[in-house]
Amino acid sequence: MTIATTSEHHEEHHQDLRVWGLLTFLVSESLMFGGFFATYLFFRGSSEVWPPEGTEVELLLPTINTIILVSSSFVIHFGDKAIKKNDVKGMQRWYIITAIMGAIFLLGQAYEYMTLGYGLTTNVFANCFYIMTGFHGLHVFVGLLLILGVLQRSRRPGHYSATKHTGIEMAEIYWHFVDIIWIVLFTLVYILTLF
Repeated sequence: MTIATTSEHHEEHHQDLRVWGLLTFLVSESLMFGGFFATYLFFRGSSEVWPPEGTEVELLLPTINTIILVSSSFVIHFGDKAIKKNDVKGMQRWYIITAIMGAIFLLGQAYEYMTLGYGLTTNVFANCFYIMTGFHGLHVFVGLLLILGVLQRSRRPGHYSATKHTGIEMAEIYWHFVDIIWIVLFTLVYILTLF
């Protein structure tokens, strides 16, 4: 009896450290994005015309993409709620939908890149635009890999349950982070550029 209790305590402690590790990583990523945002604001503030002529920003597709990505945060949360009710199939369903929404976001971003008419080296605005949105897109891709990893592991009987779901929570936390960063990025690059 004592061995089981010690083992459970060790597993609980181990899970807490993994979550703290993820949170530490996300703080460091936030600082990196913060540096990108500060650089972007510096260049914007020191330019007479922003964005420079020939680098207009389209709003329709990025707005649709934003709605899809922000909505996916609610969808992934339903997956977390399902596993806490021991509903593995429900969790899988919500995570599959989230993965599809994330893939649609990335396809929309790729389409936007192909139709913009300017590239990474066109001017400082274009450079900032592609670096920030591209780096965020990389994070969405990593989030998709995490979600697919959760789905793969959930195929093993008993791997996730109402009492054992740290991997699911970590994927959800990461996905929320990606969404929050996008909201800030969308506001700075797309919304404020109109004013």
